[in-house]
Amino acid sequence: MSFPYTLMPEGPAPLGLIVLQVDETIESDFRRLLPADRPLYVSRIPSGAELTPETIAQMAHDLPRAAALLPQVPVYAAVGYACTSGTTLIGAERVAALVAGACRTDAVCNPLNAAQAACAALGITRLAVVSPYTASIAEPLCAALGTAGVEVVRALHFGEEIEANVARISPESVCEAARAAVDGSGAQAVFLSCTNLKTLDLMGPLEADLGVPVFGSNLALAWDMARRAGFALQATEPLALLARG
Repeated sequence: MSFPYTLMPEGPAPLGLIVLQVDETIESDFRRLLPADRPLYVSRIPSGAELTPETIAQMAHDLPRAAALLPQVPVYAAVGYACTSGTTLIGAERVAALVAGACRTDAVCNPLNAAQAACAALGITRLAVVSPYTASIAEPLCAALGTAGVEVVRALHFGEEIEANVARISPESVCEAARAAVDGSGAQAVFLSCTNLKTLDLMGPLEADLGVPVFGSNLALAWDMARRAGFALQATEPLALLARG
């Protein structure tokens, strides 16, 4: 026999995240950064074992389906497409249109625009960039950052093509690259690009060591989504970007 029931009231509008199939990093980073009471729903998008202009172009075709596979809640406070290089090559406006056309959300965010917003919030006009990828992927990113009035004074990349290796680049290598990017360049901050690069535990120590703000793709994206949704991230240590709320 049927039994009567009641429905719980709606809680805070959740965040949605579209993550590359090969990404092993961003979900755990977001779980650490988001308050415990803020729901996060994740969809995966097919992506090649190698990140190339061709695999990125295919992601543009797959984005609407990936967004539509998010739970059909009344509305998302923000949905993030978690690929810095993908946003760069597909185009931020096109990414926003593809995502917004497939799910109900108040905002569509991405790591590229989030990094630009982070620079604006911190008053950064001279930026150093560290990227895991080849020049064909890294150079368009630097050019895109420049469209927001940010001069990339030095860009270093590891030349890695295999996504599985990106998540395994050692913390020592990332820190050494960040130091080299700042040394003598006049950079006011360091951007550690790529959502699959493990940077969350490195940024605080690097800021203390280098004396300039340091932020990665995941921190920037989480910060941008949180501020658009009207709440603050939780931080385990002082970071210049999080201090901006």
